[in-house]
Amino acid sequence: MPVPALTSAAASSDAATAAAAASNLDSPPVTTTGHAADAASELDPGLYIVSTPIGNLEDITLRALRVLRTASLVLAEDTRHTAKLFSRYDIHTRLSSFHQHNERHKQALVLRQLQQGAAIALVCDAGTPGINDPGTALVAAAVAAGLNVIPVPGASAVLAAVVASGLPTDQFLFCGFTAPKSGARQKQLASLAAQEATLAFYVSPHSLLAALEDAAQVLGGNRQCCLARELTKRHEEFWRGSLGDALLEFRQRGPRGEFVLLIAGGSAGGDGGETPLSEEQIVGALREAVAAGESPSSAAKSVAKQLGQNRKLCYALSLGLQQQQGSTTDDG
Repeated sequence: MPVPALTSAAASSDAATAAAAASNLDSPPVTTTGHAADAASELDPGLYIVSTPIGNLEDITLRALRVLRTASLVLAEDTRHTAKLFSRYDIHTRLSSFHQHNERHKQALVLRQLQQGAAIALVCDAGTPGINDPGTALVAAAVAAGLNVIPVPGASAVLAAVVASGLPTDQFLFCGFTAPKSGARQKQLASLAAQEATLAFYVSPHSLLAALEDAAQVLGGNRQCCLARELTKRHEEFWRGSLGDALLEFRQRGPRGEFVLLIAGGSAGGDGGETPLSEEQIVGALREAVAAGESPSSAAKSVAKQLGQNRKLCYALSLGLQQQQGSTTDDG
């Protein structure tokens, strides 16, 4: 439906309003309480924990832009990475590297500057600093020293994944990265098996399949999950289903990109044991293992372990698969 043309007076008034709004785009909002807003252009002294986009640069907030432009210094996990954000939004504040290899060395200097009245912003490469990124120790030290610590909320991979997962959100437990080795990972998962809250893990692509194998074995292959991949980026994807199906899916296509793995919580008593998959799902896994070169008996053992299924059932299904293969060979 066409929009009626404005009268010249109305157009002039609206244009003036729009121009005023544009000129105030980066101005602080009206003062409320604490540090949530500030009518002055200068920042109060303190350490500002600033969330930045996790992929899509449009996910920066107006407040974050104002803080980054007016801070006396911005501490960045990788200055080259943050420089791209600065270039996109015409920010010229001085950058200094602050990462896991130098944070202990630089912490005393940063605290001294804060004590002298500086307003320093802390950013990481993506998302919210301190969530599996540098900054936790600095924040704790600033709090212990009685200095202001001001969060500037924004993008967070774990929150984006949780709210779009389709799993319960009334309780969720962020568990960080999955443990790097299978034994430690299985122990980590076993300790969480009875949790009723949705579990959220960061998983690197090279460890995804091993993490899914361990999760299916410890928590049960039928436990529901969601894999959130490449959040806010061009190839963003949410894969939803059981842990067993997830393992089959990503073993077939190969994991690419960064993942957040969300796993449904256990029942009231916890269900840390086996949860059965359908026979069709198990046979599918057996076929893949045999196609990869395993014997049917060896495939039964590996599938039972990987998917957390009953070994006798897997062996019986492997015998059926072996008989089918023999029948096919005889017919040929």
